[in-house]
Amino acid sequence: MQAQGEQRIDGQLVDRSIVLAYFGAALLFMFVSMLGGLLMGMQLLRHNPLNGIEFFSPGRWRMVHTNAIAYGFLANAFLGLLHWAVPRLTLRPVLDRRLSWAIFAAWQLIVLGTAGGILAGHAQALEWGETPVWVDPLAQVGLLLVAVNFMAPIVQLRGPMYVTLWYFMAAFVWTFLTYAMGNFVPQYFVSGTSAGAVGGLFIHDLVGLFVTPLGWGLMYYFVPIILKKPIWSHGLSLVGFWGLAFFYPLNGIHHFLYTPIPMFLQYGAIVSTIAVELVVTTVLINFFGTLWGRGREVVTNLPIRWFYTGMVFYFLTCLQCALQTTLTFQALIHFTDWVVGHAHLVMFGVFSMWIFGMMTYLIPRLLGREWYSRAACEWHFWLSAVGVFVMASDLILAGVFQGWSWSSLAPWYDSIAVSIPFWAVRIVAGLAMFAGFLVFVWNLWMTWRSAEEIEFSSVPVTA
Repeated sequence: MQAQGEQRIDGQLVDRSIVLAYFGAALLFMFVSMLGGLLMGMQLLRHNPLNGIEFFSPGRWRMVHTNAIAYGFLANAFLGLLHWAVPRLTLRPVLDRRLSWAIFAAWQLIVLGTAGGILAGHAQALEWGETPVWVDPLAQVGLLLVAVNFMAPIVQLRGPMYVTLWYFMAAFVWTFLTYAMGNFVPQYFVSGTSAGAVGGLFIHDLVGLFVTPLGWGLMYYFVPIILKKPIWSHGLSLVGFWGLAFFYPLNGIHHFLYTPIPMFLQYGAIVSTIAVELVVTTVLINFFGTLWGRGREVVTNLPIRWFYTGMVFYFLTCLQCALQTTLTFQALIHFTDWVVGHAHLVMFGVFSMWIFGMMTYLIPRLLGREWYSRAACEWHFWLSAVGVFVMASDLILAGVFQGWSWSSLAPWYDSIAVSIPFWAVRIVAGLAMFAGFLVFVWNLWMTWRSAEEIEFSSVPVTA
């Protein structure tokens, strides 16, 4: 009777169908993004199967690759996870479920419109802001509606709030402002060096003020629930929050060192980037402190393994970032594949792995049945984790060799000849990651079709 009561309460709070819909859309765009990445990798090895087709030229596929992962996979997955976490944390449903479905439909049109506009040649000249100009106002309205829909239950809370909701509220505000800054200011208000500075801020703030607060907030929600332990230090979690808020907005200029941008801004970006590494360290200490005494869970509990593998990659990513933003090191690795390896390590090795861990945990609860194949879940993890580690390591090392080649003033072709073996390894690593993803999708499909559905009451609904 208690389980049935919990089921009724849960059904009033969470619309499971929209969570699944967002997950499905996220996986579709992940497929598109990974396919685009593989096409780009094959182009570098002179084996592009779409060679000579203008609409599928490498430069356009490269933009589809990055936008599909940012706005297609990450945004859709986060929106689905917010529909699960916010009602449970506030004990109130979102403002309007009809609005949730309207946002879902509109967001898919925005992402598809972005991809179509890019392939048709209507992209803006802004990294991660290539969305055609007619898409930007629609995306801005969509972000505002997202904030309204989720803030409604949050503002009704009385008393202290858990840190997850702090991150969510900040993300709603920061994402709206960051998108406006990156997509409207360089397009209509500033140009030249000033536009470059704003573009640099946008590139990094999209990661730090959209992806990071939602990722961290969800981790603060899921890790204690799965481990059945409170977070190690609530005070330390707030240190991480305010450290992110204070230091991260200044980071983006480190993409434009040795440019006409004033040196005080460049120095400020270097200092704040190093400071962010210390902030991230406080967050990781908090999560590993929570794991203390339960380390066996990393072996036996698959979502926890996804989470903590991503945390290790996170530490390595931020340590790498703190090194690569120094003026001395930047002179060597700027514009090299080092930066590409760094980007893949953080976007796939950290946040995408966290999302896959959350999906691995939630999908049985959403469908009311166990995974069709535990072995397939293991294959997904190992192909993804090993694949992204090999890819990132390979590209980081390639960047060092490219930098040495350029600094030696050797002919440009020499740096290409040096890079080709590394690009071949990247293709192999990318195929491993793609195979892991396909295994996950197959396992999800078989789980969906499984006739051996268990009673919902036997699935934990309060987790």
